[in-house]
Amino acid sequence: MVEVINLRQRRKQKARTDKEKQAEENRLKFGRTKSQKKSDQFHKDKDRKKLDHKKLDK
Repeated sequence: MVEVINLRQRRKQKARTDKEKQAEENRLKFGRTKSQKKSDQFHKDKDRKKLDHKKLDK
């Protein structure tokens, strides 16, 4: 006997899997590693401190 399937649920399931696939592709394409994030934060803080030391008070 053939299994009865609910098309609405099947459509939602397919949409979910497509969305998960797209999210995985985006993570690979745009994601950064923890070390990259720490390095960027370090350089950002370093540049900010360097700029703060050069400020003049009026």
